[in-house]
Order: sequence, then structure tokens, then C-alpha cells
Amino acid sequence: MAIALSPLRTDRLRLDRPTDDDLDALFRLCADERVWRHYPSLRHTDHAQTAAMVDRWQRSWDRAGLGTWTLRSRTDDRLIGYGGCSLIGDEATVWNLGYRIDADEHGHGYATEVSRAAIARARATRPDTPIVAYLVEHNAASARVAEKIGFSLVHRGPDAGNPDPSVIRLVYADRPLTSAQLAVVLS
Repeated sequence: MAIALSPLRTDRLRLDRPTDDDLDALFRLCADERVWRHYPSLRHTDHAQTAAMVDRWQRSWDRAGLGTWTLRSRTDDRLIGYGGCSLIGDEATVWNLGYRIDADEHGHGYATEVSRAAIARARATRPDTPIVAYLVEHNAASARVAEKIGFSLVHRGPDAGNPDPSVIRLVYADRPLTSAQLAVVLS
């Protein structure tokens, strides 16, 4: 097992492994419809959804010593979001790079900042494991972040399971993916 690599600081953020003490603040973030405008059906309506999300992150931390962080402002310790790389797949097939930033903090470069830190840690932790960012096509801001951090588009197709059948799923990656790896991402 890899050594846990948290906490971490970037220029503006403190990145920490989530704890139960973060659940209320994370629920408030995930319940805010403004942060889910690209995928409204994923908005949290119950604390249990947030607890399950944090539990998934914790499994990645326990398996690999790395998972999604809480993002706090270094100046005033406010929770401004979450982000990082978590393992997905039964065999820890790929790192999933993801983030959610408080709607009042959009446009300040926090997604790019945490993405760069997460990629560096994922590569240091398990360099042979691909890193992916999957998003819906109409989320142009997230696509710009994926391209800014050097990822390439490796898949474009229908978003299976999305309540809106017209939505297109994009998968960006730091390297080519095998068909098995892509299947894990799309499942």
C-alpha cells in the first residue's frame, strides 16, 4: 500500500483527506443546485448521499493512500469544494480526476489548481495507472480544465444512465486507455 500523501498545500488551497467533520459542509455544497447545473439529477437531497460519496473516497485512500480531498482556502479555512484523484474499478483500473467547486468560487482557477496537484500525487503514488476526467459535453468549463492540464479526448458518446438521453459523455485521459479501462470509466 502507498503512503498517505495528505495534507497538501497549493498556492491558495489546503487539501485534506475528508473526515466525518466535513460531512455537513460537503452536503451543503452538493445540495446546491448551482454546482450541478450540468447534471442536476446528481444533486444531493439527503445526507446519506454525501456520506456514501465520502465513503467511496475513503476506500480509495485506504487502498492507495490517495483519494479526493476537501479544498479549503488557506486564507480563511473556508471549504470551497472537493477534488482529487480516486481509484475506480474493482482492480483499481484508473484514477478518476474530479472536483466540485462552490458556485461562488467558480472562475478563479481552483479546479485547475487542484487538478495539477492531484495529477502529481496520483503519478507519484501509482505511475502506471491512467488518470481520466469524465464529464458531460455541455460542461465546457470542465473540458477546458481537462485540456489545460494536458489531457486528450479519448471518448465521446451517449451518456448511459443519464436521465437526459441527449447528453453526450466525454472522457479525457492522460494517456491512451485500453478497452477494459474505458469500460470501467463508462460503467
